[in-house]
Amino acid sequence: MRKVGVWFIGARGSVATTATIGAAAVKAGVLPAQACVTESPDFPGGLVPIAGLLFGGHDITEIPLRKRAEQLSKAGVVPAGLPGLLGQDLDAADAEIRPGHAPGGDTQAAAAARLAGDIAGFRDRHRLDRVVVVNVSSTEPPATPRPEFQSLADLEERLDAGDDVLPTSSLYAYAAFRAGCGYVEFTPSPGPTLPALAELAELRAVPYAGRDAKTGETLVKSALAPMFAQRSLRVRSWSGLNLLGGGDGATLADPAARASKTLSKDRAVTGILGTPVEGETHIDYVEDLGEWKTAWDHVTFEGFLGVRMSLQFTWQGCDSALAAPLVLDLARLVARAHERGRHGVLADLGFFFKDPLGTDEHALAAQYARLRAFAEDLATEAS
Repeated sequence: MRKVGVWFIGARGSVATTATIGAAAVKAGVLPAQACVTESPDFPGGLVPIAGLLFGGHDITEIPLRKRAEQLSKAGVVPAGLPGLLGQDLDAADAEIRPGHAPGGDTQAAAAARLAGDIAGFRDRHRLDRVVVVNVSSTEPPATPRPEFQSLADLEERLDAGDDVLPTSSLYAYAAFRAGCGYVEFTPSPGPTLPALAELAELRAVPYAGRDAKTGETLVKSALAPMFAQRSLRVRSWSGLNLLGGGDGATLADPAARASKTLSKDRAVTGILGTPVEGETHIDYVEDLGEWKTAWDHVTFEGFLGVRMSLQFTWQGCDSALAAPLVLDLARLVARAHERGRHGVLADLGFFFKDPLGTDEHALAAQYARLRAFAEDLATEAS
């Protein structure tokens, strides 16, 4: 069996823990791979099986994965009894978690070398065919443009001089590319989006995808907005209110981090309708919601003869349970693309993201058609 490593940035967080224990449950035959797009009955094959995934990562917290899984079980995210039943799998993944980079420690040049070494060591120890690095850590503010971000040579000159210039997510992407690994920016953070890092990805012939996984309100938007466009109904306003608990909500209570999220969430409607629409998305942290989130959207539109109408919807979901299967999908797809010699940004994976890199397509059905064609090409190449 082929073996692929999934190396998490934020390996002890809710999403990474849910993905790790979920993959273990599928491998053990305890639960089906519900909500994994790549496990749909008619989805093209050729991907490494979920049972062939091994997990590790970086984190700056020290809480054991087994303990984190128990907390998620009490919160209703993970089925009761699962952490105990799959404790050995959690412990094995926990043993592969290494200290992450905290600002104020090593220089970024030294940190990048250490982080890349950790990833390469994981690959070598387990004789893995590929490793895909997935960033599921806390959202960062938008990156402030800097001249050295435009060129790999200029960036590395600054790093070699001991300057700390990269956003933390971009430092991890830099380390992943240096280790020869594919990368997924699951958050709205800058990650691999700097031109210098795109240059490095091409140089090392590694693929990457992102950003900001589409798990809730924006998923609904990307399905509904094409309906208005295709029926020639004029959308006048589209406003949303998001209530979030858990670590993600706490992070987004910071206005700078929240700016990254709202930018990515608001792109879908404008991108699909082709014109700016009044209204914006608001995000509030509600600690009592815990691992759950609620989104309420209000849409006003005009029909024939200018008659005014409206639509409202409410989405309530568990963020980690919605995100974890997408992590498994993306890791398998990026690994397969890397195996087949694809490199650079994988625009065909835009189906999974609010702010998809390499494409302006936001309509869900069109994104899915492109994803299927991409997966079919990869499967055909296998034969």
